[in-house]
Amino acid sequence: MLPFGFMCYIIVRQKTCRETGGKNAYPACVFFGKAVDKMYEMKSRVRYSEVGADRKLTLISLIDYLQDCATFHSEDLGLGLDYLEEKNMAWVLVSWQIIVDRYPELGEDITVQTWAYGFRSFYADRNLVIRGPHDEILARANSLWLLINLDTGHPMKALPEQVEKYGTGPKLDMEYAPRKIKQPETFENIEPVEVYRHMIDTNGHMNNGQYVLIAREMLPQGFSVRQVRTEYKNAAVLGDMLYPKLGRLDDAYVIRLDNADGKTFAVVEFRQADQI
Repeated sequence: MLPFGFMCYIIVRQKTCRETGGKNAYPACVFFGKAVDKMYEMKSRVRYSEVGADRKLTLISLIDYLQDCATFHSEDLGLGLDYLEEKNMAWVLVSWQIIVDRYPELGEDITVQTWAYGFRSFYADRNLVIRGPHDEILARANSLWLLINLDTGHPMKALPEQVEKYGTGPKLDMEYAPRKIKQPETFENIEPVEVYRHMIDTNGHMNNGQYVLIAREMLPQGFSVRQVRTEYKNAAVLGDMLYPKLGRLDDAYVIRLDNADGKTFAVVEFRQADQI
């Protein structure tokens, strides 16, 4: 059972939380591991284990930071894993998109901020922002979630106490991509990938970031990812085999991860900076 805010939608902009004007200004800044008003913030430093050969934060590590910030937000509000287990409910990620303007480098200080901005029917929306050492925004994010009642297996509305504790902040000013990813007519079949134990999360399913990590390996050498969109359809579990299918559409690479019978687990789209 995952706390609300496990995956996201990231885009870059040049504003800081200290701004006081504009529809995207936030009423207050927050500090490490603390929530002020409806925003939550955590600070970190890019570690050696999180960078690639270019000494920059990898895409999967960037995703982990977003995931961790959202998870700690829920935990510190008392709405985390224990709460969800007690209520027998789970947040399921529906879709997300990532656009990164700059990957921070080894040793660079970063700040991750997050807040909920909407609850509608069975769905909830969360924004996230990653900032550099000078408060410059490196990336921003959005994620769409569906709340599931595990007793019935059906979607459910967020409880009043959840809505009250999370609250809602301003929606980031950005072009929000559609939830569904357009797929090419033809795909190239790639060697299958097995779901191993290290890929499994607390929900017993493959971690959402692992779908992106697997799909990322299908891209040509030197492809610099600046935008990722992911549409989640079915959860993979330990021992499942994923059969990647690689296609091109509108200058983007689209990777579909299926099982042997053609049921789709996830669809991932990658673009470079000049394709956004």
